[in-house]
Amino acid sequence: MSPYRKNDWCAPLTESQSMAGIRLSKVMADRGLCSRREADELIRQGLVEVDGKVVSILGTRIDPSVQITLAPQALRARQRLVTVLLNKPPGYVSTQPEKGYRDARSLICAANRHCQPRSIERRSPHRAAIHVAGRLDIDSSGLLVLTEDGVIARQLIHPEHPISKEYVVRVRGKIVESALDTLREGLELDGKKLRKADVVQNKSDQLRFVLTEGRNRQIRRMCELVGLEVVSLTRTRIGNILLGRLPRGKWRLMKHDEAF
Repeated sequence: MSPYRKNDWCAPLTESQSMAGIRLSKVMADRGLCSRREADELIRQGLVEVDGKVVSILGTRIDPSVQITLAPQALRARQRLVTVLLNKPPGYVSTQPEKGYRDARSLICAANRHCQPRSIERRSPHRAAIHVAGRLDIDSSGLLVLTEDGVIARQLIHPEHPISKEYVVRVRGKIVESALDTLREGLELDGKKLRKADVVQNKSDQLRFVLTEGRNRQIRRMCELVGLEVVSLTRTRIGNILLGRLPRGKWRLMKHDEAF
């Protein structure tokens, strides 16, 4: 945290000093300080310091090796952002719902909040302010992340940050070792080679998938290519966050000491 008070800041960068290098907002996002949209807003408010000088010009470009500091009030605002972990039931859509479909965000209400210790009691999220980070198909269930935090959204969605996701999948059809080998590293979807997957048979009709990418209906399409039909699919883990015993249709807040 910066030791300065707002009135102690050095003179801001001039426009001529701000036109070389990489966009400040991109560097801030790449460093995990905030999202690019959030960075632009902080810059506009004069809450970002680069090597001891306030930057308030949108589009400012910098040397990516510089020191970037957020004002204390910006840091406090970031600490108030909440992330929700929901056990999504089948039948709810995680993208913008069309008419007749149920929005997973409608489950984020006081009645569905899973009990948590008072030590992590924080404000409830506003539905309009939270966004899905890593969608889950309408027919699938399990761990769904909704967040106000652009850093977490980027971490979970951006291909530069391949976070593993684990699924328990019940299938119809005969599971043979050659099919498992193909699922692990021998498939293409939409003309593109898939990353290697960790696929293990848990039961006679159940597989465990661990993936580091998320193509559209990927697991269902992978299974179809080896003659298996998906009966049910549940996401049980995203990075270090487990679904655990969170009941279906219930949600909880992500704790400050948890990380993906």
